[in-house]
Amino acid sequence: MDEPPLGPIAAYWNAAAPSFDREPDHGLRDGATRSAWRRRLAGWLPGAGLDVLDVGCGTGSLSLLLAEAGHRVTGVDLAPAMVDRARAKLAAAGLDGRFLVGDASLPPTGDGRYDAVLSRHLLWTLPDPHAALRAWTDLLRPGGRLLLVEGRWREADTPVEPYAPGTEGLPWAGGVTASVLAAALRPLVRDLRVEPLEADPALWGGPVHDERYAVLALV
Repeated sequence: MDEPPLGPIAAYWNAAAPSFDREPDHGLRDGATRSAWRRRLAGWLPGAGLDVLDVGCGTGSLSLLLAEAGHRVTGVDLAPAMVDRARAKLAAAGLDGRFLVGDASLPPTGDGRYDAVLSRHLLWTLPDPHAALRAWTDLLRPGGRLLLVEGRWREADTPVEPYAPGTEGLPWAGGVTASVLAAALRPLVRDLRVEPLEADPALWGGPVHDERYAVLALV
């Protein structure tokens, strides 16, 4: 049976999958970049054995690091080709991971609850990021952690062109500042902290000149 056609947004990210890992912070192919993310994740999600949901998992590079650290990982992405690569990446490493095709803003995980929900550079793509934040916090167990790696790109100082049909007027196109994201999160969580990341070039494969940060929130 033929697969149903993808919508324009899923088709865009599906087409991006073959070259996605060429970006240093996507593929984590360089040892220094991979080690930098491994260290950060260990600090944000210490220990092992957590149930972690990676929303907008892409090709699974962070999911792989989490699985290597001993966590149980579920990844969700809208693009089937991204999910295929994430599955292959963990399988090649001999690690287990569950990967689902679906809307990361409303993950198709049923009644599952998690110790941590991770999202990296996803919120700018969502038509209703506030609804996504509510959905993600609802998926956390008591005491769970929401980890958001985000930024406000330098190019956002000029009008941001839609990247695919249906992406016109995205509220956080071009990224979101830490202050705006923290304000959106505070009513949903009991505690949060912001950790600036732009000064750590190892994370990005070189220096960056825009705002990069992580928000770690507890429910």
